[in-house]
Amino acid sequence: MELQFNEFSSVFELLKKFKDEQACINHLEYLRWEGRIISPYEPSSKVYKCKANKYRCKSTGLYFNVRTGTIFEDTKVPLQKWFMALFLFSSHKKGISSHQLARDIKVTQKTAWFMLMRLRYAFDHPAFKEALGNIVEVDETFIGGEEKNKHANKKTKGSQGRSTKTKTPVLGMLERNGNIIATVVDNTKQETIEPIINETVKDDATIMTDEWQGYKGLKHAYKHETVNHSAKQYVNGMAHTNGLEGFWSHFKRGIDGIYHWVSVSHLQSYVDEFALRFNTRNLNTASRFDLILANVSGRLTYKQLIAK
Repeated sequence: MELQFNEFSSVFELLKKFKDEQACINHLEYLRWEGRIISPYEPSSKVYKCKANKYRCKSTGLYFNVRTGTIFEDTKVPLQKWFMALFLFSSHKKGISSHQLARDIKVTQKTAWFMLMRLRYAFDHPAFKEALGNIVEVDETFIGGEEKNKHANKKTKGSQGRSTKTKTPVLGMLERNGNIIATVVDNTKQETIEPIINETVKDDATIMTDEWQGYKGLKHAYKHETVNHSAKQYVNGMAHTNGLEGFWSHFKRGIDGIYHWVSVSHLQSYVDEFALRFNTRNLNTASRFDLILANVSGRLTYKQLIAK
């Protein structure tokens, strides 16, 4: 069956394209298998087509469908609602809260939260994990409440600056005019962040950072240029981290304005969410939608999720 991949950029156009559950199944089957059904239990096995969009693996005798082995497995939520959730979630620049999604697609808030967390799981896309090159900006930010905004009796002593007592650091690496890779870290010490940078950035890249001492060892492996933020210097020739600073600003506005609070155990999922939106900034709505939908393999159960 040949599918028509029409562009869509609104909820109305999305519903017109995926008018029923079968249209959603056909689209997902094409993205996953491209016309050749593959058993999730034995990829080399012959597959028999059965009724109600089910298939049987000859080698194992087990039945499966297009949801099997994906974030959609074992959910009673129709694919139509999943598709709408993905569209809203991926196209809103700052995300969407579980309360708002619950109202938009008519599910409970708990179900909406679980759906969003499964989608964030799919947002951790391998296509954007390739090593960064050329000019790479490296910077870190801290996520957590501002001590100055707290009541005097709730402030934590010694939590200023880079303290991790009440804040969680996130390390970001941005290739100029390219992708960003960001990861939650325990601290910003040299022994913590330098190995991550070495694994993520190509050897022939030029790295731009601020003056933080955790970056001092980079000069031995890379061409390394710095700006002195503590001296109010933000551009030094070609050296600056303004692109990454812009990403951090957008990320924090999204957390503060949409989600309000994020637990440390789930913070990486939210980082992946904003990173994928940034990395697909040059794609249209339909292309971003299909890119994520093609990467829904892998299960994330509710038990696994709350175990964090």
